Amino acid sequence: MRILPLASIICLLIVDLARSQAIETTMKADAGLYRPILLGGGPTALINQIDTADLMKKGQKDAAIMFSCSVLKTGEVVWSGTYRGTPDSKLLEQELHKKMAPAAGAKFIPAIYKGVPVDAIYYGTVTFAIVSGKPRFRIFSNQQANELEKENDFVGPQPFFGGDSKFNGIHYPTKEAPVKVDGVVELHLKIDADGNLQDIKVSAEKPPFLGFAEAAMSDFKNAKFIPAFRDGKPVACDVTLPVFYKAPDFDIRTGQ
Repeated sequence: MRILPLASIICLLIVDLARSQAIETTMKADAGLYRPILLGGGPTALINQIDTADLMKKGQKDAAIMFSCSVLKTGEVVWSGTYRGTPDSKLLEQELHKKMAPAAGAKFIPAIYKGVPVDAIYYGTVTFAIVSGKPRFRIFSNQQANELEKENDFVGPQPFFGGDSKFNGIHYPTKEAPVKVDGVVELHLKIDADGNLQDIKVSAEKPPFLGFAEAAMSDFKNAKFIPAFRDGKPVACDVTLPVFYKAPDFDIRTGQ
């Protein structure tokens, strides 16, 4: 799996402290027809649950890690996973896992599709740094390197369950293999401003020839998405989406 380049991480970390910790500055909770999963505010918001002072005390250095989670229409997290962390991100990863466990009570603002709340998948990137002796923690609602480097107000598209969408989660490939292993597929997606999938291609598959690419295409080919948002407005986008397969089979909606 590809590690986010260090130069990109440095770009993410040298920002003005006065700026919002989460890039969704122009998004409103009552956005209307479409709304992506948002971090929100208050004591249950993930960004306010992370103990940055404790991370600094334990010795966490500059780091970044990507994650995804399944968020119900109630805003509750039922499953989460982390990946593509920088070399020194272990403590940050542990804290993220701890605070995103269902029992921890972190909540998001749920997604809306055509005016109706829906269960959906959130893709995010977190960064941590020590600046002038103080911890700085940020969450970005996308995993696109070019968007992260520029700190754009961009929320990536989110596949959702039910309604018009035929997305039913992630399913481990049925192809027989001598040993069941984890796999990852990178899908290149073109999605219009209404969340319709216009094109889907496999950009990478690791390990190859075990059916992971076929499984990813099958899992996502009939999905619909909460569209990407730029500066608070739905937009068409080209994105690369990592799809992770854990052995044995599990349901990304329930984590089981």
